[in-house]
Amino acid sequence: MRISEGFDAFALAAIAGVLDLSRPQGYFAIEAENAMNVAVLGASNKPERYSHQAVVLLAHKGHAVYPIHPALADIEGRRVFPRLADVPVPLHTVSMYVSPTHSTQLAHDILAVRPARVVFNPGTENPDLEARLAAAGIQVVHACTLVLLRTGQFGD
Repeated sequence: MRISEGFDAFALAAIAGVLDLSRPQGYFAIEAENAMNVAVLGASNKPERYSHQAVVLLAHKGHAVYPIHPALADIEGRRVFPRLADVPVPLHTVSMYVSPTHSTQLAHDILAVRPARVVFNPGTENPDLEARLAAAGIQVVHACTLVLLRTGQFGD
């Protein structure tokens, strides 16, 4: 089971009969083939930004999305978490939308949540962080999250 948040997840869970009241308020268990818990690091509330588009498309594709930004409260009605450590579930993927300078400062936080993989979107590449992640057994992917989603490769 995967966790998601928001009205669409609630409706889906209610219809499927998998509403899980044991989760923190606002979180609902849903079944979706290849669904993952995904953090979008550097999420934006501006629709023209790729990080915003990733939040929307990940949710549309059935993934449980956890936008991360220290200064935002919500994106399209979806709760935004100030830090990776605040996400209440284990993360499968962290999709990077922050500069290498910023990601270097967040290295400890990323390593602490131990995602299975980190997707470095174009412009976010950080060789030092990538080496640290690989040494910790975390898969490093250089790709565009939006392209992976649109071509059916995100869950592979």
